[in-house]
Order: sequence, then structure tokens, then C-alpha cells
Amino acid sequence: MKEIKYLQLLVTVIFGVIIWLIPPPVGVTPEAWHLLAIFLSTILGIILKAASMGTMSILAITLVALSGVLAPGNPGKSITLALSSFGDKVIWLIGISFFIARGFIKTGLGKRIAYIFIRIFGKSSLGLAYGLGLADLVLAPAVPSNTARGGGIIYPIMKSMAMNFGSVPEDPATHRKLGGFLTLSSYNMNLITSSLFLTGTASNPMCQKFAKNMGIDITWMSWFAAALVPAALSIIVVPFVLYKVYPPELKSTGNAPAMAAEKLKEMGPVHKNEWLMLLAFVILLVLWITGDLFGIDATTTALIGLVFLLLSQVLDWEDVKSEKGAWDTIVWFSALVMMASFLNSLGFIPWFSDLIKKQVGGMQWMVAFPIIVLVYFYSHYIFASATAHVAAMYSAFLAVGISVGIPGTLLALVLGFCGGIFGTLTHYGHGPAPVFFGSTYVELKDWWKCGFLLSIVYIILWMGIGAGWWKVLGIW
Repeated sequence: MKEIKYLQLLVTVIFGVIIWLIPPPVGVTPEAWHLLAIFLSTILGIILKAASMGTMSILAITLVALSGVLAPGNPGKSITLALSSFGDKVIWLIGISFFIARGFIKTGLGKRIAYIFIRIFGKSSLGLAYGLGLADLVLAPAVPSNTARGGGIIYPIMKSMAMNFGSVPEDPATHRKLGGFLTLSSYNMNLITSSLFLTGTASNPMCQKFAKNMGIDITWMSWFAAALVPAALSIIVVPFVLYKVYPPELKSTGNAPAMAAEKLKEMGPVHKNEWLMLLAFVILLVLWITGDLFGIDATTTALIGLVFLLLSQVLDWEDVKSEKGAWDTIVWFSALVMMASFLNSLGFIPWFSDLIKKQVGGMQWMVAFPIIVLVYFYSHYIFASATAHVAAMYSAFLAVGISVGIPGTLLALVLGFCGGIFGTLTHYGHGPAPVFFGSTYVELKDWWKCGFLLSIVYIILWMGIGAGWWKVLGIW
């Protein structure tokens, strides 16, 4: 399959040109409107997969610079502004965290952690699901690519366990024996841990950046504290719900702990680099949690962790250079954040929020709040990327909610949490989804049916019980 799909790219270009040529509404400057045309066509190109996200992003940066929408008549300033987000600390936080995540994979510490949890909890199929989920939970704070975490560490172990118990991808008759249940459970546990930590998935820091643009400060610890109770409940409830609605035929997996123990024996004792990786992980967590007390920024903390791994030779510079996911993320992250940020500063987002406010004027914020969140959540059916969804809709929905009186921090956090858990809806809704769905253990109709059911569970836990927790924390 070619990286560039020319028909989809043609549709994307035509869409952008049409918006560009439409006269801007009253109250919107031509510069803001033309930037919107570039931004929306970029999002459409990502959704249609006209080209890779990196290609679409470089194209967008080039068009922004050439069109001069950020600095009419000043080409030098235009390109400087188009590239301005490459110096943003939030973007480098997520990029550096990818480099740190490489240490878990290179040293084998990620696999060791997963096998330890399987050895403890793996005597039943439900326990095995919890064991894999808890391994994901431990790795999530410092492995921001949930695709790398789920697809690179958890998925191979999950698949190996399923096959060892006779549930093989090549034989559909065995899928429900164990593989189907573990697939859905592991994928959803990955989504929950993605929502729990600010560094759990790449789109979370993007939400933090957009909220900051509107004067709302979210720290690593404030995100974690707000997500703690609903995420903990989700970790407990979701595998059990799946165990009931999509049960495995095999209930007992008594041999799994022995298998895990054998794998750990093959790995041998914990070696020096694993200990160093574990030490770096502890340092990162401590500084992310307490950084505000010592005046150490989250990105500075990530740099400290990376320097430690480089100086201790757990990683070398070749590892950093070869971490394609990190450099790819830095590029598309910078492009999308740049355009979304300037849509706000050029006045489009405030104009749009005022427009919507006129339509919902007089609505109590407690009524508007669930409506905004539910529309945002279920609109994910049309997105094949959490990042594209956040880039396209987060700022606008946050601005609209604030304009009708919803507490800004509350809405900023809840929309941010949606960035992980709304991936449950489809088999393409989040980075790890194609990996897990590609196992063929779960049929498409079952994936969508279970996804919709779990979406209701998530909404109850996060919007219902979570709301009470946020009241205790004083968020609203």
C-alpha cells in the first residue's frame, strides 16, 4: 500500500480550497479563516489517511508559511511562527518520554514486570486479564506511546498466553476459548491507563497545552489525582464486565503462573541495566509528583531521566536517533498544536464559542456539561486517531463549555480523560486498536457491540462516580 493515496489527497485539497474561497463570517478575520481551511483539511487528510500524519503535518506547516496567514506581508516572521511549536516544552515532554520508554523495551524490564503480574494473578482467565492490565498500569506513567506499551509489550505476551492454552488466531473455533476475552480486556485496560496519567498517551499533553492557552493550568499530579478514583474503578470493573458479556470458554488458566515463572527463569536474574531503568523510573515518578514543590518542570524532569539513562549507558545516542515514533510525534504534534493555538489567538475559537453560546444561552451549566461531554465522546466514531480528535475539537468544546459557565478545570480534565477511554468504541479508535484487532480473535460486530456497552460503563464511572470525587477535590 502506497504511503500517499492520491484520491484521498485530492479530496482533502478540494475540501481545503472550498473553505478557503468561502468568505469568512462576520467577526472572523481572513487570516483566521484561511488558517481554519488549512487546519480542517489537514485533519480530514489524517482521517482519510491520504498520507502519513507526518507528511500531512509538514504539508500544513509549509502551507501556513507560504500563505502568510500568521504574519501577512512578512515571510520571515511567517515561517518562524509556523515552526514556533517545535520549541514548546509540552511537545518535548512527550518526545523525550518516548526515548525513556525505549529503555523498558531494550532492557526487558517491561516484559519482566508483565510476567511477574501473570505469575501472581494468572491462575484464572479473569486473573490473567487483571495481571496483564496491572502490568500496563505500572508501565503507563513513563511509556507515553500506548501503542508501544500495548502493542509492543503487552500484546505479544497476551497472544503467547492465549496460544499456549489452545486459542490460536488461525482457528476461529478457538477464539472464544481465551484469546477474544484477553484481547478486549488488554486493549481496554490500556485505554484506562492512558486516561489515568498525563504521560499515558500522546494526546494528553496536547489537552494540557490547549487548556493552558485558555488560562487553565493542569499539572501531572492534578491530572492523576482527578483520574485516580474513576480509573481505579474502571480497572476493577471493566475486565469483570467483559468476563460476563464476552466470557472466555476457558475459566481456569492454572498453568499460566508456571509459564510466566519459566519465562522469568529464562530471563535470568535482574541485570544491572534493568536496575538502572527501574531507578530512572522511580526518579521520574517522584519528580513528576513533587516537581511543583521544588520548581522542577515536567519536561525538565523528563530531560533528567533521559540524561541519566544516557550517562548510565542504558540507552545510547543510536537508540535516541532510531526512535522513529518520538521524532514522528514531535513533528505532527508541533504542526497540530501550532495551528490549533493560532486559531485561538487569531480569534476563531472565541468567535465560535460565542456563536454556540447564543444557541444554548440560558442553559444551566450542569445541563450543558453532560451534553458537551457526550457529544465529544461519541463523535469519536468518525475519528481514526485520538490526536486528530483532540486537535479538531478539544479547544472548541472547552471554549464553548466555559462560555456557558462550566468550571474550566473540570471540563478541561474530563475532555482530556475522554481522549483515552473513547477509544473503546471502534477497532480503529486508538493507536493500539489495529494491533489488538489484527490478532483476529474478536469479530468486528463483537468489538463494536462490546465497545458501545463499555462506553456506557465508562460514562457511569467517570461522569457519575467521578463527579463525586471531583467535588471532594474541589474541582467544581
